[in-house]
Amino acid sequence: MIETSQLVDPAVRAFVEALNANNKAALDATMTADATMSDDGTPRVLGEWLQREVFDPHGRMVVTNQSADGHDLLVDYTNEQWGTMKTRWHFEVADGFVTHFDTGQAG
Repeated sequence: MIETSQLVDPAVRAFVEALNANNKAALDATMTADATMSDDGTPRVLGEWLQREVFDPHGRMVVTNQSADGHDLLVDYTNEQWGTMKTRWHFEVADGFVTHFDTGQAG
């Protein structure tokens, strides 16, 4: 497990901290106003996906590995709907904010 404080990219670190705190306002503040996301490569409506997969079922990320730049994470993701699953997360970051992320099951 990698402690959140050890995540390399500050924007990604803030994203993970806000998600784990189930803090919608803080999570929104980590992303640009026009941020996008995809789930297993399929574009999703960001706000709807976050509500359904993160906030309502109290999602939580335990990072198990990160790339050198901190933009790619392997995560044990847990929520009350699906339990725990191994997932991968890729973040695109510009000017200190997440502009896009993709998540999905880790092979």
